[in-house]
Amino acid sequence: MTDKPAVLFVCVHNAGRSQMAAGYLSALAGDRVDVFSAGSEPKNEINPVAIEAMAEEGIDIAGNVPKILTVDAVKQADVVITMGCGDACPIFPGKRYEDWQLDDPAGQGIKSVRPIRDDIKRRIEQLLTEILPAESRGM
Repeated sequence: MTDKPAVLFVCVHNAGRSQMAAGYLSALAGDRVDVFSAGSEPKNEINPVAIEAMAEEGIDIAGNVPKILTVDAVKQADVVITMGCGDACPIFPGKRYEDWQLDDPAGQGIKSVRPIRDDIKRRIEQLLTEILPAESRGM
């Protein structure tokens, strides 16, 4: 991994889970991590309930736009985290891959999306302890 790790979050629509994860990692890591997200079949806009759930945490993802997953996006990442997109993500040697089993927030109300958001936050906090040296985490 380089001095500044790059993390790519991938889900099918790039409208909910991957956007929330990218929002958390950007908010918690600041400029210490390069953060990207993409989808194998991206929607036209971010899930409004995901936007609402993240706004409750003080994180604005409303201006984000779903993006198509590309081979180049995977190549530039040190860590690739998939969320329900199956085999759509190409595999390259030397990269760290994780598959996070998370419910899809699509079509769900805010009460159902909050636990998904909170699970993502917990996973992001754990990821930070693994990819950043202790001194850069303020420890």
